[in-house]
Amino acid sequence: MIKFAKTAVALAVATLSLHASAGVFDDDEARRAILDLRAKLEALTKDVNSRFDTKADKTSTLDLIAQHDQTMQEIARLRGQVEVLQNEIEVASKRQKDLYADMDKRLRALEPREVEIDGQTASVDQSEQNAYDAAMQQFKEGNYEAATTSLQNFGKRYPGSAYAANVQYWLGSALYLQRDCKAAITAQQAFVKNFPDNPKAPDALLTVAACQTELKAVNNAKKTLNELIKAYPNTAAARTAKERLGGK
Repeated sequence: MIKFAKTAVALAVATLSLHASAGVFDDDEARRAILDLRAKLEALTKDVNSRFDTKADKTSTLDLIAQHDQTMQEIARLRGQVEVLQNEIEVASKRQKDLYADMDKRLRALEPREVEIDGQTASVDQSEQNAYDAAMQQFKEGNYEAATTSLQNFGKRYPGSAYAANVQYWLGSALYLQRDCKAAITAQQAFVKNFPDNPKAPDALLTVAACQTELKAVNNAKKTLNELIKAYPNTAAARTAKERLGGK
């Protein structure tokens, strides 16, 4: 459209030039009028060309602005997609970390752990440790009936446990504290028989003697105290046994 307009103006100027040439032999006034008109047309041509060029520049600039706006919209759309993907990656990463942490926790629960029991290092499973800790917590809280049940169940579930000696000893103690002396005697005698070298064995015999005394089996109590003194002479329990025998 711009090119066509420029061509039309040029043709008009060319036509006027031909008319001016044709009238070269007319009077001077007509000649001046033609020359003046020609000058005006040339000026008009320049003005029109200038206007068209400016419009073309503006059109080009508008096109660039439109392209820029479109590009910015595309960038914004892509940025939104990137943010969504980043969020999804963060969520997936957190889930993966949580999964690994849970798996690690579960695996650790299955792995044996090293513990020290009566001065000796032993290996126990986490579930085994949890069961023992729960039973002992009941004992410490004075819930001897619940502790008795838990300790008995532990002995059945983990017969070869490194805690077997402790479980048997505390079972006898829990029974004694409930004043179930017959059961306490049986439990503590079994403990001493199966774990004679355990540091708690002398105290277990003191419990047996105390129960026998409560059951009015005084002779049996004296016999137990003498066995204690003989088997474990250099212990605090042996000194206590001597004191009790001296008072009888």
